[in-house]
Amino acid sequence: MTLPEVEVQDLLNAQTGKIGWPELARHFARGVVIRVSSGQDLLEVAESLIQDRASDVENMYEQGLLRRALDDDAIGWQEKGSEFWAVVVAPWVLVQEI
Repeated sequence: MTLPEVEVQDLLNAQTGKIGWPELARHFARGVVIRVSSGQDLLEVAESLIQDRASDVENMYEQGLLRRALDDDAIGWQEKGSEFWAVVVAPWVLVQEI
């Protein structure tokens, strides 16, 4: 059963929160952190994954708007003590640096 769009957005919004690098590091170590470009709406990206809109997700990857976090990202986040907006779309943790 697919939830109506409004309910999905409400659910995602309720599950979105701030997280610091120390808390995110364990998810990064598991390889499940997806970096979302600052110009993208985090909730819309999460909804695209939930709704299995593969072409939308593929386009975001191709444009560099969405990608797995890399070791260089982790090093920079550690050095800066970065904070993020995050939402879990199992098994992924989508993040946007604040």
